[in-house]
Order: sequence, then structure tokens, then C-alpha cells
Amino acid sequence: MEDLDWSDWAVINSCLPYKRTMEQYQMRKKMWGAIDVNGNEYASLSEITKGVRDVLNLGDIFYCRPAINRAYHYARSVAKAKKKHDDDYLEFREFRFFLQALRQFFEYYQAFSRIDSGQDGRISKEEFLSDNIKQSIETWVGPIDDMEGEFAKIDTNKGGQILFSEFVDWALEKNLDIEDDIDED
Repeated sequence: MEDLDWSDWAVINSCLPYKRTMEQYQMRKKMWGAIDVNGNEYASLSEITKGVRDVLNLGDIFYCRPAINRAYHYARSVAKAKKKHDDDYLEFREFRFFLQALRQFFEYYQAFSRIDSGQDGRISKEEFLSDNIKQSIETWVGPIDDMEGEFAKIDTNKGGQILFSEFVDWALEKNLDIEDDIDED
């Protein structure tokens, strides 16, 4: 993993129009048209990833493939209506969910990267239990009495390392919020 500078949350937020307003709907329609270049009304993960780079112009997020991947699959899973196309694709009606999830999972990726001092895409028990990390985690999610127990709870596959997918599940449950982003309603 790279050590990225993700300090401009105002820019990030402005590039991810997920609110339910007519203005942001129109922005999403325009973005979708640029991503769905063949006009077939759906987009694959690779088309969405390319769109994050070329349409949203958020270079830092483009390098956070785990956040893009997780947001893509999350958006596909939360849509309630019957899909017109194969379930492997994202449709426009899911695109708002994707953008909202991408914002949130990018924040989680940033938190994950701060803990992952070895920059290997995994959080070891030693990394998680270090004193300076405990303070950061408690700033993000509130007090944790038993850090070892919390590590075991997050490490759902019992592999001895926390993977990003496991971290996201835990972060969603804890409503993780890093201290230096700009939250929008």
C-alpha cells in the first residue's frame, strides 16, 4: 500500500454526488454517461474503476482499489429492485449507493492504512495493539476496553491478521469516523 496524502476532503466530497438532490442527480447522470461508454445501461467493476480514475478524477481513490471493490459490491447488494441485467454489473440506480459507499469506504481505507504500519495490506496483532494506535482507534470509534478481544472480533477468518474487508465490517458496526475528514450529512 502506498502512503497517500488524502487531506482534501472538500474536493473528495464534491466529486462524489450521492445526495438526493436534483443537482446531484444530474451530476450522477453525466458521470454515468461517461462511465457507461457503450450505453448498455450497466457497468462492470473494471469500467467503474476506470471511471473513478478518468471521470471522477480522484487519483488517490483510484489507488485504493480495495475501497472501490468493496463499494462496488456493497452497492450491488443494497439495491432492492429486481436487476435488469446480470447481477455481476452495477446499474445506474445503484450508482448513488456506490458513490456514497465509496466515500465511506475511502475513509475506512485511510483509517486502515494508518494502522497498517507495515504497508502490506494487513493489520497484524502487534500493529493493532500498539499504544499510539489504541488512541487513534478510540478517537474514531470510542473507548475499547479489551484491544486483544477487539482484534479477535475483527479477525473473523481467524487468520491472525485483519484484512480490509474485515476492517470495513467492523468499521460499519462501530460507525468509525476519522477525526480529520469533512463529514457531510
